[in-house]
Amino acid sequence: MEPERECRVLSIQSHVVRGYVGNKAATFPLQVLGFEVDTVNSVQFSNHTGYAHWKGQVLNSDELHELYEGLKLNKVNQYDYVLTGYTRDTSFLAMVVDIVQELKQQNSNLVYVCDPVMGDKWNGEGSMYVPKDLLPVYRDKVVPVADIITPNQFEAELLTGRKIHTEKDALEVMDMLHAMGPETVVITSSDLQAPLGNDYLIALGSHRKSNADGTKMTQRIRVESPKVDAVFVGTGDLFAAMLLAWTHKHPNNLKVACEKTVSAMQHVLQRTIKSAKAQAGEGNKPNSAHLELRMVQSKKDIENPEIIVKATVL
Repeated sequence: MEPERECRVLSIQSHVVRGYVGNKAATFPLQVLGFEVDTVNSVQFSNHTGYAHWKGQVLNSDELHELYEGLKLNKVNQYDYVLTGYTRDTSFLAMVVDIVQELKQQNSNLVYVCDPVMGDKWNGEGSMYVPKDLLPVYRDKVVPVADIITPNQFEAELLTGRKIHTEKDALEVMDMLHAMGPETVVITSSDLQAPLGNDYLIALGSHRKSNADGTKMTQRIRVESPKVDAVFVGTGDLFAAMLLAWTHKHPNNLKVACEKTVSAMQHVLQRTIKSAKAQAGEGNKPNSAHLELRMVQSKKDIENPEIIVKATVL
């Protein structure tokens, strides 16, 4: 079921020759779900940087601007969505903000989906894997123009300056994030205790919509999904792309959008881990190449995910 009218996404993300991260993880699902996807490759690497070796080139902010100017000169700079993920450079990020603002002047209904990739927690300790000077840019420039953001718990804490210890904390942090701009916030992973037990990971979502009479309504949900015992790369990029698609198809139902996104995610990860173990062989630990997402093989699950993860309305 593709969108009624042509829906066009500008996706500014990494490109790898081999494997699935960044644009390689986002483009296929969006196309399968009926979107036109225009990609700007913020880097072009041989493979993701989790491998022993990688080579390639990085696009700078001037080069990004030049590509955008080309679109503008041909008057084809009309978009319904902008999608961004991992960036290491403050000037590149600032240029993305300029482009988003200009596109929003063209189309006031444009939706900017931003995954504010900054870091993560390992064994309860958070650490940033991008330069520290990106935080103020995300907090003060990017998040205010974003409509949908998908931080993990650590990134949500960084953006708000507030630690999350309980679900109540998390809901308050999501409210703080709403106050900064975005009407949809999904904390994609957390170290909160899941009601279903330790083998489950908690994600939380909050959608704030304005009613016709100006009052605000907030829908909040919790999603518990089975933990998968492996380190995958590209999962956040895939998540944000599918969330974009499913929120488009279910604009005022974050519960259904998240159920479809997380269920599809589970199908892809289960297929990937199974295949990785088979490739690695009995008793061997799968390597980066084995653990590349099984994207093409999961086409049907992406298109029409069987709901295997349910969300709870809070």
